[in-house]
Amino acid sequence: MKKNWSAAFQIAAVYVGTVVGAGFATGKEIVEFFSRFGFIGFLSILLSGFLLIVLGSKLMRIAARINAVSYQEFNVHLFGKWAGRGINIIMLFMLLGVSAVMLAGAGAVFEEQLGLTKNLGVFITIFLSFLVMLVGTKGLFAVNSFVVPIMICFSLMLMTLSIKQPDFVSHLLFIPHAEDGWKSILAPFSYTALNLALAQAVLVPIANEIKDDWTIKWGGILGGTALTVILISSHFTLIMLPNVEIYEIPMAIIMKQIAPFFYWIFVLVIYGEIFTSVIGNVFGLDRQLKQFVRVPTFVTISAIFFVSYAISLIDYSKLLSNLYPLFGYISLIFFILLWIKPLNEKVNKP
Repeated sequence: MKKNWSAAFQIAAVYVGTVVGAGFATGKEIVEFFSRFGFIGFLSILLSGFLLIVLGSKLMRIAARINAVSYQEFNVHLFGKWAGRGINIIMLFMLLGVSAVMLAGAGAVFEEQLGLTKNLGVFITIFLSFLVMLVGTKGLFAVNSFVVPIMICFSLMLMTLSIKQPDFVSHLLFIPHAEDGWKSILAPFSYTALNLALAQAVLVPIANEIKDDWTIKWGGILGGTALTVILISSHFTLIMLPNVEIYEIPMAIIMKQIAPFFYWIFVLVIYGEIFTSVIGNVFGLDRQLKQFVRVPTFVTISAIFFVSYAISLIDYSKLLSNLYPLFGYISLIFFILLWIKPLNEKVNKP
């Protein structure tokens, strides 16, 4: 059998691009789940990285073997017919909540980094998203192949500069007091569960299209490994920022402090990652809503943006720190079933 490394790297790139959303790019999500717990957070990242490698690969391999063309079919296989339909409805609300977080993140970039109003950032993002969705999306999704590598390079650069700081080791080993420290125990599991549950909307059809088990397996391994490296590099950078929890876009603050000549490029990359994530989420929601109601795309997209905007009026930090962990805990059921599901089990599709 010929080993197709090129296709494996393509799957890995899709895996990374799907998981690296607004919270990941800004650093806020990593702070919430890991960095605020200090050295315990670093250990949690190592465990989460292992789970992203093993379960990301397993998710796609099962999807290919059962010939699932959508994450709805995958959830029915995982949970059973009736429970699977219920989970798909919950997924709809989760995607809606994440879309609101993305919009709030775009507003936070305008407010904290550009000195403009949050609403201006949100409205510009909605307007541009509408244009792209009505005109076409092929060019937009190609942006991820440009934005993600640049963001990874910046993350590695910031990590290198942080490690060179004389007090880096003391920051790395420090364990701060946290009233909700118990969350650090669940963090690697809820973080992995959240990201895999949301990523399956993209990973399942990709796996079905590739089908080759070796390629899918190594695509998952390479993608999970890349995500682990980005998590570690971001954590090494974030722990060097005092009071990291108070910032909406902590990675941009750090870039401004230690590499100001790259600051505006980095802000643009963060916004680009948020923008592409908004488009991806809204398209996923639109396709899912089409299963329940048959109305023009313009109507469903307008409804999605209206609800997302209403939720995004809440501060980005509050939205992310409340919704993401909640969705992570909900997704733990998905995580457990994916872990125990036999890889070779077949399904008879109607």
